[in-house]
Amino acid sequence: MTDTAPTIWWVRRDMRLTDNPALCAAIDRGGPVIPVFLLDEVHDGYGALPRWRMGLGAEALAEALEERGSRLVLRRGDALSCLRALVRETGARGVVWTVLVDPDAKARDSAVRAGLEEDGTEVVRKTGHVLFDPWTVETKTGGCYRVYTPFWRAVKDRDLDAPLPAPGKIPAPDTWPDSALVADWGLERPMRRGADVVRPHLTVGERAAQGRLGAFMAQRVDDYAAARDIPSQTGTSLLSENLTLGEISARTCWHAGLEALRQGKAGAETFLKELVWRDFAHHLAYHTPQLTSGNWRPEWDAFPWNTDADHPHVRAWLQGRTGIRFVDAAMRELYVTGYMHNRGRMIVGSYLCKHLMSHWKIGLRWFADTLRDWDPASNAMGWQWVAGSGPDATPYFRVFNPVTQLDKFDKNRGYEGRWIAEGRARPDPLALAYFDAVPAAWGLTAQDRYPDPVVTPEDGRRRALDAYENRTF
Repeated sequence: MTDTAPTIWWVRRDMRLTDNPALCAAIDRGGPVIPVFLLDEVHDGYGALPRWRMGLGAEALAEALEERGSRLVLRRGDALSCLRALVRETGARGVVWTVLVDPDAKARDSAVRAGLEEDGTEVVRKTGHVLFDPWTVETKTGGCYRVYTPFWRAVKDRDLDAPLPAPGKIPAPDTWPDSALVADWGLERPMRRGADVVRPHLTVGERAAQGRLGAFMAQRVDDYAAARDIPSQTGTSLLSENLTLGEISARTCWHAGLEALRQGKAGAETFLKELVWRDFAHHLAYHTPQLTSGNWRPEWDAFPWNTDADHPHVRAWLQGRTGIRFVDAAMRELYVTGYMHNRGRMIVGSYLCKHLMSHWKIGLRWFADTLRDWDPASNAMGWQWVAGSGPDATPYFRVFNPVTQLDKFDKNRGYEGRWIAEGRARPDPLALAYFDAVPAAWGLTAQDRYPDPVVTPEDGRRRALDAYENRTF
């Protein structure tokens, strides 16, 4: 029994026990801690795979909490209403959460904070989703950074505290409030038959994330700088899936990278730069929130992109049947695994926006529905970077040639062969899995003829450059 009122730890994108400042702050307040996850108004707006993956992460966190004598309470509904109800039911005096900076999360959290404080409930907000909080990184003139390289130089030598250990025990209340089950929410239903195909490719939970980091540092970080560009290899860390839900902290990854750098592992600095690239996306989303919903450079509002997502060329792109092998292989990887190699993301993005002259928002929405590592800031920055409408020192008229890119980064055609089945006597099982993942209504089979290009690299480049030349800004 305790005379100290409980504290609610509102779990969002911090589904871990190690290096979790919000959880530690809740414990430090004394008294019981009630971990709570809400399927709220922001989460209800997520795409099919990110919502389902988030639910799987919540289940993994619930198991980890139970091992420490705690629980994860699950509720669905408006965040403020749910938290107010839980405060009434439990007698909690405070709610603790980790700060998020994307516009939708900020708007929700501001309303929740105002409502709870009006009720007399204390709100404690802790940082920990990124390495360097956006408001702590400024140019010499006091503004935000708009180009990555100066941002990297500004933060690369900063000291970061060591990661916090996981608590040995999380104080539990005498009586737990009622809880839903993730299974009650049916988050897998929008995935339809694709859920069974994608599930084996997911790496869920804190323990798995830590294992993934350890394996990368032991086996692959040395070659990371070069191997990360070869899509037929497992040359990357694959940690983006876990970082986006906070199943591992960026700070934990940073210190592991620093240790690898001290050991002389050649790719460690490139890995650290990629962690800072993620921070840069959140820096921009905080300081220039239009990044996630409109052209970062407003002059691009007048550019004549196609906005029809049902255009036949866009449908071919969505189905991975453009006739451009690098593009199609990458889109099929996405259907089967919920993931796409970073080089593939650049190629499919460039092909959609440049060769097909279609709006980056079409791609943004598709990735938001299909990526297991979807992150609102990183997704938006990536699409605007490749479209030319976003923050980038490289000229907007850069147009990737998907054929020469395949020649450069998939010389032996291992990536193409892994994902494209048509025309092969013995297709790779992963290539065949694509036909199990896509909607049956498409009527696609491995025996179909592989399509001719809907737009050739040469015609697409010429059309894009003509449009840029005749732009009105």
